[in-house]
Amino acid sequence: MTHPSIRRERRATRRTLRATLRRRSAAGRLAASCHRRPRSLATVAIAAGVAKDTVTGVTNGLRTVAKRIDLTPAEQARTRRTVQGGRAHQTRTVAHWTLGQVARLVGSYKPRKAEYVTATALIAAFAGVAA
Repeated sequence: MTHPSIRRERRATRRTLRATLRRRSAAGRLAASCHRRPRSLATVAIAAGVAKDTVTGVTNGLRTVAKRIDLTPAEQARTRRTVQGGRAHQTRTVAHWTLGQVARLVGSYKPRKAEYVTATALIAAFAGVAA
């Protein structure tokens, strides 16, 4: 018979391993969905591993590049978002981009901020751009 503290430690270890596995499998599913069909720029950036506090700035820069090079998204999607976690829904129109289009945007995007440069490199590697 094992000591209760040993059982507790093993349970805690298994719990953390299960959480790690859940995070890794969720990241894999997100990356696979980005490769399968058009997704939003923010989703592609998160799937590429960009930090969540940097995603907004990078995607805004990529949207500006899209306007400059006159590139339109592959599709427009309408999503329903809850407002403040309540029952009311807001419908938003979101642009979805293919990875080929994201690669063109990243190729034309020249950020100055160091965080955005590293984020652009991550997105380029995810989209399959040879830099």
